Amino acid sequence: MTPTSINPMNPITEDDIADFLANTPDFFERHAQLLASVQLLSPDNHRSVSLQERQAQMLRDKIRALEMRIMEMIRHGNENMIITEKLQKWACELLQTPAAERVPSALKNIEARFQVPQVGVRLWGVSEAFANAAYSQSVSDEVKQAAASFVTPFVGASSGVEAVQWLQEPAQAASVALLPLRLSKDQAPFGLLVLASPDAQRFHSGMGTDFLEHLGELCSAALSALLPTKD
Repeated sequence: MTPTSINPMNPITEDDIADFLANTPDFFERHAQLLASVQLLSPDNHRSVSLQERQAQMLRDKIRALEMRIMEMIRHGNENMIITEKLQKWACELLQTPAAERVPSALKNIEARFQVPQVGVRLWGVSEAFANAAYSQSVSDEVKQAAASFVTPFVGASSGVEAVQWLQEPAQAASVALLPLRLSKDQAPFGLLVLASPDAQRFHSGMGTDFLEHLGELCSAALSALLPTKD
């Protein structure tokens, strides 16, 4: 766009000026004195500042934002390390626990180590020695089918979840995580672990499930000792 192309009936707009400057990169080379005289409004104190000062301020803001992101990454890294250490200690202690005591030990330590208000579990197909335990009581086909359908742990609202009734206080469970227990991903589950919280946002569909998957795998390995041994 050149001055001769301006229609007096269509005055220049800010967009026209922006387009002209964007498409004319050598403009400020020919008018370098403008760079020193341009004054911009500072977003911090609403005073006039030079273009150079505004650019320096924008750079400082970007650096500050990057520093905050780095600190956030470090914080998450430290939190993940702490969780990993807790998970490892929990698994080691559970594997050293006699088979007959592993279920109550697993539930108690999940509640204590990972601050889960309520934990429940049901196992099916266990050895005859454990058939009369509370955790081996009958489980509906619907629950078994649901457990078999979970590729990853289910996380969400507790409404309509039958497994919530396995908890000591079902009414206090607003959100749940359901972890299928299986020997390998291509095998049918032999149990279902239930984590519950009165906080509706503790377990929700948008959260990551990596930790829960690891917890389920370790719990599956430890509680598989209650299954009949293969000849």
